[in-house]
Amino acid sequence: MKFIVEADPAGARVDAWLAARVRESRARVQQSLEGGLCTVNGRAVKIHYKVKKGDTIVFVAPPEPLSEAVAQDIPLTVVYEDPWMVVVDKAAGMVVHPAPGHDDGTLVNALLGLGLFAGEAGDLRPGIVHRIDKDTSGLLVVARTPEAKERMQDLFARHDLTRQYLAIVHGSMPRAEGTYDTLHGRHPTARLRFSTRVEAGKRAVTNWQVERRFGDHATLVRATLHTGRTHQVRVHFYDDGHPLLGDQLYKKACHDQAVLEIARDLGRQALHAAVLGLRHPFTGVDLMFSSEPPADFQAAVSRLAALNT
Repeated sequence: MKFIVEADPAGARVDAWLAARVRESRARVQQSLEGGLCTVNGRAVKIHYKVKKGDTIVFVAPPEPLSEAVAQDIPLTVVYEDPWMVVVDKAAGMVVHPAPGHDDGTLVNALLGLGLFAGEAGDLRPGIVHRIDKDTSGLLVVARTPEAKERMQDLFARHDLTRQYLAIVHGSMPRAEGTYDTLHGRHPTARLRFSTRVEAGKRAVTNWQVERRFGDHATLVRATLHTGRTHQVRVHFYDDGHPLLGDQLYKKACHDQAVLEIARDLGRQALHAAVLGLRHPFTGVDLMFSSEPPADFQAAVSRLAALNT
């Protein structure tokens, strides 16, 4: 749906202006804006953008939300299970919970299928206390009861756990280790992305160390999170000039054809949640889990190593 603002909007916000003209609630209009579905003069804008005379506004309604998740028989690697929680090793390509565009086939559907929690009607993410991106593989902990979910959410809010990722980044990192300590917020124009270059945002802290170098082609790094922001590892390395191999959202021009071919064959960002450690919210026992990168990630490492032989 396309609009051209002909009359003076008198400082109206874009969400209010649209809500008065489309058959959608203001909340749904805001979902469209926040998801980058709505543009003004060809660019994504924030919900508080003030409409101007002459603006061209394109509105696309967000998908209708699902009412509840359903159980499905989907293969899933369970690393640990007790009455309160379960730790899984998520495959790349699997979404964590149902969302617009991903009605089923998610981790939640698989967990329901295994009977690892009952879920509640109308709840699309029962037990989910943190997420990893669809195309990121690795370890994820899920609560099995409402009380466990509440305690684990508190644990994540305090960042009182260990999370380490393995990532392959473009180029050679200039040092053996380092720390990113930045602001983190929505990109001002590309609304699907996040950025450290924002005027206001939440603090994001990542320690990293080099695991292996592949000449000037790429570097295998281990990243330890001290906060848990959306896309945190991807954003930190991208804004430092070393985007992850295969990352289609955070990418820069690359003229290294050999690396580009490896990234294309990988078909996803080279990111794996390798270590997860936490104190059990009920027993108080310290738990530590580790996961080897999957075959596609290891194949990329082997091919990069061969470039320098």
